[in-house]
Amino acid sequence: MSTDTTALAALAAPPRSHRTATPTAVRALKAVAVRSAAILALVALWEFAPRAGLVDATFLPPISEVAAAWWDLATGGQLAAHTQASLIRSFGGFGIAVAVAVPLGLLIGWYRPLADFLGPLLEVFRNTAALALLPVFVLLLGIGETSKVSIVVYACLWPVLLNTISAVRNADPTLIRLARSMDLSTPRLFQKVILPASVPAIFTGIRLAGAVSILVLVAAEMIGAKAGLGYLINASQFNFAIPQMYAGIITISAIGVAFNQLLVTLESRLSTWRIPT
Repeated sequence: MSTDTTALAALAAPPRSHRTATPTAVRALKAVAVRSAAILALVALWEFAPRAGLVDATFLPPISEVAAAWWDLATGGQLAAHTQASLIRSFGGFGIAVAVAVPLGLLIGWYRPLADFLGPLLEVFRNTAALALLPVFVLLLGIGETSKVSIVVYACLWPVLLNTISAVRNADPTLIRLARSMDLSTPRLFQKVILPASVPAIFTGIRLAGAVSILVLVAAEMIGAKAGLGYLINASQFNFAIPQMYAGIITISAIGVAFNQLLVTLESRLSTWRIPT
C-alpha cells in the first residue's frame, strides 16, 4: 500500500525541472529588464525631447527619424559598404597589434634586462597620443589604407603590451618557485603557470585595444578617407544630413558593444580553469 502511495505521489508531483525552470526564467527576465531599462529610457527621452521642443530637432532629430535614415542606408547598401571598410581596417590593425604585443609583452615581462633596455623607449611612446602622430603616418605612408591600419596598430599596441607585461610581472612567485622545483622547462613554465595566470590581465588590455581600434579609426577616417563609418559621419555632417550622421554613430556604438561582448565570451572560455567545478 505504501508503495502505491509513493508512486501516486511521484506521478502527481511536477517534474523537478519545471519547478526550477520557472524561477530561473523569471530571474533571467528580470536581469534583461534591468539591463535594458537605461537604454529604453534613453530611447524614450531621445524620441520625446525633440518632439516636445526641449532640444532643437534640427540638430537632434527624434530617434524614429534616425532609425528611418539607418534603414535607408542599410537597404541602399551604403551602410554595409562603409561598415565593411571600417571593420577591415579596424580588425586588421587590432589583430596585428595583438599578435605583436602579446609575445613581446611576455618577453619583456619575463626578461628583466630586456625590460630595462626597452623601458625608457616604451615610456616615451606610451605617452604619445596616436592621433597626434596621425599626420606623421600620413606623411610617411600616404593617405591610403596603410596609414589607417598603421595608426590602429600603434593605438592598440600599448594597452595589450602594458597589460601583458604587468600580468607576467605579477604572476604568483610561489607558483613559479614550485614549478621550478619540479624541473619544468621555461616553455612548460609559461604554458602551465605564466599564461593561465596572465589571461585575465591580457584580456583586459585586449578589450581596451578593441575599443581603441574603433575610436582611432573613425577619427582617422574623418581626416582622409573615401569610405568607412568615420567618412560617413563626417560627410553627413557637411551635407547637413543629420539623421544619417546619427545613424553612423549608432552603428559604431553597436559594433563596439558587440565586439566587446565577443571578447568577454572568449575570455570566459579561456579562463574556465579559474571557475571552481
